[in-house]
Order: sequence, then C-alpha cells, then structure tokens
Amino acid sequence: MAMVLRYVDARGIVKERFFGIVHVTGTSSSILKSAIDTLFAEHGLSLKQVRGQGYDGTSIMRGEFNGLKALILNDNSSAYYIHCFAHQLQLVVVAVANKHDGVENFFNMLSMVVNVVNASCKRKDMLRQSYKDRVQEAIGNCEIETGRGLHQELSLIRAGDTRWGSHYKTMTSLLALFPNVIEVLQYVEEDGDNGFSRTQATSILAYLKTFDFVIYLHLMFHILEVTDLLSRALQKKNQDIVEAISLIRGTKQLLQTFRESGFDPLLKKMYSFCEANGIVSLDMAECYKKNGRLRTGITNRHYYEFDIFNTVMDMQLQEFGDRFSEVSTELLKNIAALSPCDSFSKFNVSDLLELAKLYPYDFDRMEMIALEKELNMYYVIVHQDERFSDLSGIVELARLMVDTKKHKIYPLVYRLLKLALVLPVATATVERCFSAMKIVKTDLHNKIGDEFLNAALICTIEKEALLDVTSDDVISQFQKMKTHRTQL
Repeated sequence: MAMVLRYVDARGIVKERFFGIVHVTGTSSSILKSAIDTLFAEHGLSLKQVRGQGYDGTSIMRGEFNGLKALILNDNSSAYYIHCFAHQLQLVVVAVANKHDGVENFFNMLSMVVNVVNASCKRKDMLRQSYKDRVQEAIGNCEIETGRGLHQELSLIRAGDTRWGSHYKTMTSLLALFPNVIEVLQYVEEDGDNGFSRTQATSILAYLKTFDFVIYLHLMFHILEVTDLLSRALQKKNQDIVEAISLIRGTKQLLQTFRESGFDPLLKKMYSFCEANGIVSLDMAECYKKNGRLRTGITNRHYYEFDIFNTVMDMQLQEFGDRFSEVSTELLKNIAALSPCDSFSKFNVSDLLELAKLYPYDFDRMEMIALEKELNMYYVIVHQDERFSDLSGIVELARLMVDTKKHKIYPLVYRLLKLALVLPVATATVERCFSAMKIVKTDLHNKIGDEFLNAALICTIEKEALLDVTSDDVISQFQKMKTHRTQL
C-alpha cells in the first residue's frame, strides 16, 4: 500500500509527498487501517492530525460502515473523505460506454483496429511510410504549411484498459492517420497472414465506412476532448478543491451547451470527414434505413440527432451529475466562500463560520467568537488591497498571505485556508508512486526487501527534496551507521 501526504508548508505552498509503502497481509479495511496506524506511530504522527483522506473509490475504501474511510472517521470525525475526482471522471465515460450499445460497439471496434494495424512491425512500418508519403505529397502541392516541429512521425496509439483518457489520444491519432489506416487494412484484407486476419480486416473496413462510425468517432472525440482538459487539471499536485469544483462545473456546462446546440456543427465536421475519406454521406432529410435496407418511419436526422447524439449526451450529463453529486455537499459549499476570484465575490462570513464548526478540533469556543471579527476585518483589508485583486484560487491566496505576512495578522482565516488546501483532489500522485515502483523493482531486483524498496522509492520519487542533501551528509550518515575500518 502506497501512502502520500498532502500538506501546506511554511510558505503557504501545497505539497504532496510520498510517505512510504507498507507491506500488508490482506486488503480488508481493518488490515489497511492497522498498517496506517503502525506507520504513523513509527514517525510520531497521529490520525487525529489528519484533516482529509482520498482514495480511488472501491468498496473497501469508501464503505459507509466498514470501509477504510469509515474506520478513520470513527477515530477522527474531521478527516473528511473525498472520492478521487480524476477517478470519478473516468467512471463517467466508462458508464456511458457500458450502457449504450452503439458506444460500446464503437470502442470495441476501435480496439480491434489498433490490434490489427499494430499486429506486426511490417504493418507499423507500412503505416508510418504511408503517412510520410501523404505528408510529402501535401507539401509538394502546397496544401499544408511546413515549419519546425510540424508533421512529426505518427503512430496509432493503443488505449489503456483503466485510463479512459488514453482513448482520446487513440482517436486523435486515428483521425490524423485514417487514410493510412484504411490502406493498411486493405493490405491485410488482400494479403493477410491467415484467413482470420483477412476476415477481421474485412469486417473492420465495412464498419469504418459507415456513417454510424463517423458520428460515434466525432461525438466521443469531442466529449473526451472536453473531459481531457479537466482530467489533466485534476492531476496537478497543487490543485485545490475549490478550483477543482469550478472546473467540474465548467466542464458540465460545456457538455450541456454542446448538447443543446452542438449537433449541426458536428454534422458539418462529419460531412467534411466523409468527403475527405470517400465515405458515403447521408441526406438528413431522407428516410432512415435500418441495417441499410429496412425503411423506417423516421428521417436520418431524427435518428442521428435524437436516437444517438441526444441520447449519448443525456447519459453523459446524467452520469456527471450522479458521480459528482458530492460537489454540492455542505463542506465543499462552505469552502467555496474562501475563493478570492472576482474580488472575493463569493465571500460569506456565515458560510465560513459553518465551515469552522465542521472542524471542532481546530477551533474552540473562544476562537469561534474571534473568527467572526477576524473575517470581517480580513475582508475589508484584502478587498481594498490591489495585490489581492487578481487571484485565481485559494492556492495563490495562501501563498500571497504568507508573502505579505497577513497569515500572522489573520491566523484563524489562514487556518481555514490550510484546512481547505489539504483536502485531496485526486490520487494521481499515488498512481505515479506505483508506476515508480515498477521502475525500481525490476526482474533483476525481484527479491528486494520492503525497507530497501521503500528507501529506493523515496530517492526515485522525491528527487526535488533530495537536492539539498550533500555528499558530506551522505558520508556522515554512512559513518554513523556502524563502525568502519576506514574513515571516509
């Protein structure tokens, strides 16, 4: 089990640091809780000091009664649980892909395209050469611009099974390489290694030339393009909970706007794509034919706009609302009052006093009385200070308060800021630690012990923190470990 601590340092900067790995004998919540208690005790820490906890959302972690978060909340009611926003965003796309037959079939075919095209080095080389020839021809016809960094060599990117953001990269590469992908598939269809690969290429080619494929490609590409911006923002170490909520609401609004007025612009892109790649376009006014033969009582526009576009977008928005329902909880609503955006337009003394009540270990009765007066004075001063007039979030606010020494003048307000900043937004840092573990514990180091592995991971992950460690410090520490024959 990997652990990461999120805290605010003396300069008001949010930090996420790898704390260590713990060997656990099982994955039950009680075993994980015991391992955390042991690790904290070894370093002189206590769960009473924790003000936030975040996991990927499995039942073992988020269970209301016996989950790890519940066990920690029993010891410390102020250790508020936040389900990883980045993981929730992945689940939004996964849910739609599993519930809508057309979207599920599209992603299955997309995976099949990548598998067939990347099945051998010969096909990969053929794809690269085909793209290179197409670019050279376009440059010769003055159809595209040239310059440093433009038209780099591309390949069809394989999507990850657990990271749905990677599907966006796959579709981006497919859009850029579509004519070349078709060329490779046609080669496989004619000269494939065996009958199965030829049959597979034939079925893929038939699907890629349908109008259904075109709409699912462009529709899901746009959805993942919008959510990819949010996904990358959520993975920043210094991302604060207030800004994350704002980004989530903004993403949902973009999807809602696209749902209301995005079909016609999407249709133009689809027609342009069909014309460029020799795919037969459909007249939206004509009667829709099911399976290309059976006539129905609806038009093509009705089918593609209402039965596909609107249905998928409604499912997407519904999942967004369900997965991020906790954004409207009392804790996060009150934290929003700390935001300095738009000249502290959301500042509200009542909300901030309610926020302080949620942390009984941090504000006693006398401090609650003093906090109200301090908040009123704080607002008057910072609202008139030009240095605080153009801040984008509470991360910048905390840093500026330290720089201007106002964290000493308004210590209770600054304490509220720190409590808001330590709430975890995503578990991306923990995921990176697991990735680093694969680098350190290789086949040659498969018998590495837990203690040495932990030390090696700290050196690998926390490189910035080790920059201040000099060679003399290392030598001195080595000499103190035990008596050596020779003094270094």
